[in-house]
Amino acid sequence: MDKNVVIAIVLGALVLIAGVQAFQLFTLKNKLAEGSLSAGATPQAGSSGSSPQLPSSLQNLPSMVGGC
Repeated sequence: MDKNVVIAIVLGALVLIAGVQAFQLFTLKNKLAEGSLSAGATPQAGSSGSSPQLPSSLQNLPSMVGGC
């Protein structure tokens, strides 16, 4: 198979995928504008909505650890 044909097929596939994604983005944007979708994270079933209580020995740890 000719090298140019392979490049044309791959380029066509990429353009097709980009078109599908643009259409999906457009429909998602319209659903958000209509209010039929909410753009927030919903809490998982069974979660209390608050962070768990840590033991006192773990409450004063630094939030980030340095690299090597």
